[in-house]
Amino acid sequence: MAFGATFAALRHRNYRIWAIAGFVSVIGTWMQVLGVNWYVLARTGSATSMGFAILLQAVPTLLLSVWGGALADRLPAKPLLIAAQGAHAALAASLAFVALTGTGGLPAIYVISLAAGAVSAIEGPVMGRWASTLVDRESLGNALALGSLTNSAGRILGMSAGAVVVAAVGPALLFVVNSVSFVAVVVALLLVRERERYAAGPEAEPAAVATDGGIRAGFRYLLGQPVVLVALGLSFVLGSLGRNYQVTMAAMSDGPLGGGAAGYGLLSTVFAVGTVLGALVAARSRRLGYGVLVGAGLLASVLQIVAGLAPGTLSFAAVILPIAAAAVVIDTTVGARAQLDTDYLMRGRVLAALAVTGSVSSAVGAPLLGWLSEHAGPRQTLVLAGAVAAVGTVVAGAALDGLRGRVLRGRVVEALAVPAVRRPIRRVASSAARVVRPAATLVRAVRPARTVVPAPRPSVGGGAGRRPVPRPAAGRPTPSLPSHLPHRPSVVHHATPLGTPVTLLDGADSQDVTPTGR
Repeated sequence: MAFGATFAALRHRNYRIWAIAGFVSVIGTWMQVLGVNWYVLARTGSATSMGFAILLQAVPTLLLSVWGGALADRLPAKPLLIAAQGAHAALAASLAFVALTGTGGLPAIYVISLAAGAVSAIEGPVMGRWASTLVDRESLGNALALGSLTNSAGRILGMSAGAVVVAAVGPALLFVVNSVSFVAVVVALLLVRERERYAAGPEAEPAAVATDGGIRAGFRYLLGQPVVLVALGLSFVLGSLGRNYQVTMAAMSDGPLGGGAAGYGLLSTVFAVGTVLGALVAARSRRLGYGVLVGAGLLASVLQIVAGLAPGTLSFAAVILPIAAAAVVIDTTVGARAQLDTDYLMRGRVLAALAVTGSVSSAVGAPLLGWLSEHAGPRQTLVLAGAVAAVGTVVAGAALDGLRGRVLRGRVVEALAVPAVRRPIRRVASSAARVVRPAATLVRAVRPARTVVPAPRPSVGGGAGRRPVPRPAAGRPTPSLPSHLPHRPSVVHHATPLGTPVTLLDGADSQDVTPTGR
């Protein structure tokens, strides 16, 4: 694929503006994450207290995302997004004030973290639905993949720069930088041209579904989308058992690998690099769909089993790299299908369901994997979780294939049955031709020449010594090939509900997580 196709979404002016602003904002966000963790750890010396601050930012997603999805489908997006950026900036400035003066201490940090999580829970579906209108349908998957790339690169840069700043001057400056970064998002919102948006965005914004039943209508709609439900279920399994590598990497490094803190830092860096590579792979794919989801899920699950058997830190890191890449491909694919295969007027609520699925998978998987690592061992945990995830992926793949017209089964039958019959026949015929042709040449060489008498030319009109050429009777069709002769079956192309041709397990069936600015 051409290099330009990797960044196809950047051809749209609106998306270019949004991507630049999003990259700036992501850097500031990860600086703040590092600053909060360092501040709490420095004040308490407890990793549990640090984890509690992180939990407070995640809990609102479980409780408020469905409301944010309903708002996304009912109200104009731009005013809500501008208000959300202002709230984020004010909360970051409050963190800076607490860090500089000590006013409020840890309780103030916890309250601000909870408030920031609530704003993000409401903002997420709104921003996801709005950002999906910045590109056309064909470029949406690429935009989602580039959003993953922006998040991964911003995380690496934000954490690296934040570590230097916090060591030099403390966490307060990190909070100030994050507060200023939200200005970039507001500027981008104002610079976006409404007339260049897609997917019926501008005309569908104002209270288009005022009597649609809100949250309950969203649940009813999802219950009527079994393919999307299976994809969300698979995302939950892979996210809970195969995604919480912050837990399993720490357990492996501290336990059987013996890498300690240095080893854990190396593994975290390798994992971050893997996410960047995965985003590039997703961006280069023409289509991301359910075949890609199943294939990436199987790859990540099998490699997770291999990771549990890795003898050392370097071999474990070598397996972690493709696992991280597959994780980004999975997230990008699920996010794309959640948007492309659902009604635009329900997109906010569908994205809210996706956010809740991710939060629940993390909330369930992290403590479960931690408990198993402590009681059964890190290696056993990785092998067991990988095996369960692989079985779940196979079951989900079979369910998706059945719901979508057994596309995979038809292709497997065609791949196994047809070539197995044709290729040997072609090989035998070719070998026979190579033997027969020299023999025929030799026979012609030794055979005496014969005088060839030309046959009389046929005449249509008849005449002396000539036979007329028979013509078909009036109204009788010209004879065709006998119907009993074998013929090659035609290939049937299946399509998604939106009309996009689909090929299961083709490496890019159709689409990488919304191209948000956060």
